[in-house]
Amino acid sequence: MTGVVLQARLSSSRLPNKAVLPLCGRPVLEHAMRALRGVAVDRYVLATDSESVAQLEPLATACGFEVLVGDPEDVLARYAEAVRRYRLATVVRATGDNPLVSAELAGISLRAHVNRAAEYTGLLGPPLGTCVEVLDAAALLRADREAADRYDREHVAPYLYRHPERFRVFRPELGRRYRMPDAHVTLDTYQDYERLVELYRRLYRGRPIEVKTLLGELFDEANNNTAGSRKA
Repeated sequence: MTGVVLQARLSSSRLPNKAVLPLCGRPVLEHAMRALRGVAVDRYVLATDSESVAQLEPLATACGFEVLVGDPEDVLARYAEAVRRYRLATVVRATGDNPLVSAELAGISLRAHVNRAAEYTGLLGPPLGTCVEVLDAAALLRADREAADRYDREHVAPYLYRHPERFRVFRPELGRRYRMPDAHVTLDTYQDYERLVELYRRLYRGRPIEVKTLLGELFDEANNNTAGSRKA
């Protein structure tokens, strides 16, 4: 069984409550969940903490996500619990601060993961904030047993891809169609939020923004900025 497990909570040192900030009338987290519903999997799970669940659960339920409440700091433990509770064999890991996550790229990741019999798959090349990670459940449970470093436990996947001698790691570079590795559309700061507000104003039409639409806009911006710099 394959499941999307989306992590989100309301506490954030840099931008508190970022998961529920509005973008074109919908919370950031809802945009992420609506996009991820386009990924063909068996279960959709929101992994959150006890302080956030009251506010986030109604959003999750409305989007067809089940809710798992776990440790606020040990996100790896939350994912391990999701594997056990929902009997997952493969986990698609996503984060609630990426409203522009792409179902298309998630599908590419899943197919690559299966074809390579990988234990960790992460695409390289697309803008930060558009991709997911795919993890083998048994490998994830092993990481939960072995990982002691706080960074590994907070970010879930590094224990796997930092140990390619222990796990089958696949990190393919995508071609030019998707490639824009220096672009950043994740939400960490208020400046990021202002940027997303502007992108949604220009691109949002009531449904998840396709990655090709986003990339076209980002390429146009980059070209315009380059032309402006040359004129200056």
